[in-house]
Amino acid sequence: MENTPQNTPNQIKLPFVLAVGLAAGLLIGVQWGRPRLSKEVDRDVQKLREVLTYINDKYVDDIATTNLTDEAINHLLTKLDPHSAYIPVSERQAANEELRGNFDGIGIEFNIFQDTIVVVAPLSGGPSEALGIRSGDKIVEVDGQNVAGVGITTSDVMRLLKGPRGTKVQVSIKRPSEARLLSFTIVRDKIPQQSVDVSYLINSQTGYIKISRFSATTYDEFSEHLSQLQKQGITRLVLDLQGNPGGYMAEAIKIADEFLPQGRKIVYTLGKDTRLNTDANATAGGSFEQGELIVLVNEGSASASEILAGALQDNDRALIAGRRTFGKGLVQHPFELSDGSELRLTISRYYTPSGRSIQKPYNDEDEYATDIIERYKKGEFFHADSIRLNDSLKYTTVGGRTVYGGGGIMPDYFIPLDTTLNSHYLNELYTSAAIQEYTFNYAEKHKEELESKGLEWFLKNFTVTDRMLNDLVSMGLRNKVKPDNKELKDKRFLFQIHVKAQIARKLWGNRGLYPVLNQTNEILQQSLKLFDLMPEVLKTPAASGL
Repeated sequence: MENTPQNTPNQIKLPFVLAVGLAAGLLIGVQWGRPRLSKEVDRDVQKLREVLTYINDKYVDDIATTNLTDEAINHLLTKLDPHSAYIPVSERQAANEELRGNFDGIGIEFNIFQDTIVVVAPLSGGPSEALGIRSGDKIVEVDGQNVAGVGITTSDVMRLLKGPRGTKVQVSIKRPSEARLLSFTIVRDKIPQQSVDVSYLINSQTGYIKISRFSATTYDEFSEHLSQLQKQGITRLVLDLQGNPGGYMAEAIKIADEFLPQGRKIVYTLGKDTRLNTDANATAGGSFEQGELIVLVNEGSASASEILAGALQDNDRALIAGRRTFGKGLVQHPFELSDGSELRLTISRYYTPSGRSIQKPYNDEDEYATDIIERYKKGEFFHADSIRLNDSLKYTTVGGRTVYGGGGIMPDYFIPLDTTLNSHYLNELYTSAAIQEYTFNYAEKHKEELESKGLEWFLKNFTVTDRMLNDLVSMGLRNKVKPDNKELKDKRFLFQIHVKAQIARKLWGNRGLYPVLNQTNEILQQSLKLFDLMPEVLKTPAASGL
């Protein structure tokens, strides 16, 4: 992944999660030819053509009608629903890269420290790794252009280094061990992006898998991770869908199939075009049909995440723990337009096996946009009884439990947001890149020693000392962050966890990051106590807040 790790959800707790980027929605892959215009639509198109022609020929100033058309399409779609979207030609490739599961680039993870691009790590199998570019290298020139000390931004770096497969970019690198600059000509290539962030053993019988989105490769990734955990003897699994905004519906269906016995309904869709009405059922031979399963969700879990959680909940196959999900039950299809732009149009609604539509109301655009913030303000993140359940939208699971439609998946077991895990000072250390720079430098300095002891030793024995925290404070001062000694003292454990997690991330990637950082994942920590309570909880109505 060619990206900067600053301020990701894996690194810092925020007061609430904003559902950013959900307009991409739930995508299906049916192909159609060009639509035939009805008489009514043909008349409207003719009217629009006349208006644009008058503007082009007669308007007092020169106007780019292409821009007007794009704006008109965007405005038109706002009258439909919040998730239909128009993607111009210039943005289409970038918009589809994440869902395809790969993009073109040079294959580095980078950060910007002291106004300089620093290689955090070359990505395994990427072109930069093949050329010998190393962690700690500083990129000071790109194609002869100085990029150090000029106020370079993340978007600038992406613009300079990303590009089509097969194209070349020349970079000059300052390496600490070398007196002269090193010059590399990098041929850009496909860089895979992983949608399964990590899997690991929590204990001898419990595995953990985190899925960050549903891309074209998610099922294959998931299957590989699950297989590795099963070889280690797990009988219980925690599937973490927190903050997962969705993606391809087919990938969520295939994963649900691994948990459900043959014939169980997973999801169905209904729309105007009956060719798009689907009905997905589980097939034989799921790889984890018997083991105990807990699924973690929160207000950032949407779309395909809700399909998966809803299917497992309605079939009484898993316990859903956390907070009410986003509430997106609309399905989009991408239509390529004649100029290469793309229309992602809502073509159907999906329903969970019990018949629930979990799409929240969208009559008021402003209310829809601020819904997550309003949930936080009204206390829903903290108290289960703040969730308003609509008695007219009651449904029944396979086992006879009551579940509710009308806006998201209600958890079987409510877990409130823990505000003690938030720190304004820690946020500022992340925002200024002080914590990233400090942990990067520490990991580089102690790399040989820590790697020789191994990840298992690190997780069990490594402790962030007071001296290390003081050095972090100094780094923050250097990055113009005013110390908050009281918060550092009161939340010392939180700061220790984040420093340790970022050091582990630098040395072992996500395998090191998540086992440490998940100590602050309140939904995960509480859910681990629920395995023994699952029979009792699954007899009660969802969102009871037991």
